[in-house]
Amino acid sequence: MAAASTPETSLLSLLYRSYPAAVSPDATEPDLLHASPKIFPQSTFGETEQADIKQWLDTISGLKTALTQDDKTAVGTTLGQLNTHLSTRTTLLGAKPSVADIALYALLAPVIEKWTPEERTGEKGYHHIVRHIDFVQNGELFGLRIPDEEKVAINPDEVIFVPKPIDPKEEKERKKKEKEAAAGKPLVVGQTLAEKAKATIAETVESARDAKKVKKEKKEKKEKQPKAAPAPAAAPTPSVIDLRVGHILRAINHPNADSLYVSTIDCGDAPGTENTSTDEETGKTVRTVCSGLNGLVPLEEMQGRKVVTVCNLKPVTMRGIKSCAMVLAASPRVAEGEDSHAGPVELVNPPADAPAGERVFFEGWSEGEPEKVLNPKKKLWETFQPGFTTTDNLEVAFDSTAVPVLQAGEPSPAAGKPTVGKLVTKSGGVCTVKSLKGATVR
Repeated sequence: MAAASTPETSLLSLLYRSYPAAVSPDATEPDLLHASPKIFPQSTFGETEQADIKQWLDTISGLKTALTQDDKTAVGTTLGQLNTHLSTRTTLLGAKPSVADIALYALLAPVIEKWTPEERTGEKGYHHIVRHIDFVQNGELFGLRIPDEEKVAINPDEVIFVPKPIDPKEEKERKKKEKEAAAGKPLVVGQTLAEKAKATIAETVESARDAKKVKKEKKEKKEKQPKAAPAPAAAPTPSVIDLRVGHILRAINHPNADSLYVSTIDCGDAPGTENTSTDEETGKTVRTVCSGLNGLVPLEEMQGRKVVTVCNLKPVTMRGIKSCAMVLAASPRVAEGEDSHAGPVELVNPPADAPAGERVFFEGWSEGEPEKVLNPKKKLWETFQPGFTTTDNLEVAFDSTAVPVLQAGEPSPAAGKPTVGKLVTKSGGVCTVKSLKGATVR
């Protein structure tokens, strides 16, 4: 039966269990084509997206038939197309969830469960399908109620082969050729072996003539001018760090670590941005952030407040939870060998009216755009963080004299810059702390 009309029993059960308000338990054939707005009321679906959902449900139905008939050719073709589609998208629609994602999960989860590691993440494996299935079963965006023992066991760190990122130009050209082939237009084909041999002989004769000509011209040619030396690369500055205003929607104790909080923070990211998710309660695009502040900052002070976040550190998994940013906080400077995490600790406060996502930078160091992700090997955060401090006026600032790399060279990168630059928002507000003077900020 077509997936657009009658889904698998497992899909019915999953929909009833996860979305009881949207799917009636009495229905035997729910209207999947119009189920997405009910299941995901925070999203809107236009005519084009509804058409895409129908197309994907039909594709899933065809894949189900091919799997049932053990048609390996049809299954391989469909999985290959699906894997390529998901290589540049978070969901089947792009970033927006739909019932088609859930239908695909219900069909493929038991299939992927039996795949070998090579089929999952080998050189010819279906990396992006596996990633999508793991996202659907665990992502807050879908909120599926699946017991842990029923989920497909997927370890995101077990990757046999890392595929080369798809070139957008190549992908565009591939789609163009597919479209032309579907329209019946002839595709350009290569030369025959005879034509290639003939062309090779002609090229060889021509090359020999050119070689003689070049040799003769070289005698008359003047000596080449030496190439100008390339300009030295500009030294990095604190502006490579992506500092933004963040709004903590809520924070909880980390379930596996007594010293950590897990915060849900709106950092102003666009929907579908890498390392973000959609908050079920507010519909906002958020980041999950683990902070070692448990026992140093009361949990109630972490609720519904503005903070300053570092948004381009490489994400790290902290006791089972992926942390995708860092919250800036101040603490007293300590002598070498002393406990730098003993406290007290105070969160950095941006201006109260600063919106989530507003850029934050140090006065005099705002040139250029922050890097997308700081390369851990270059240790840029470790280079500039020692200059993060607080003043006697309780303002957060950057002291360039504490960063040796900014003093090196002639002229030095710090030449003409303020020795101490305040941490300010793009709109001009100053970031502060409650009471710590001369503190380190990290």
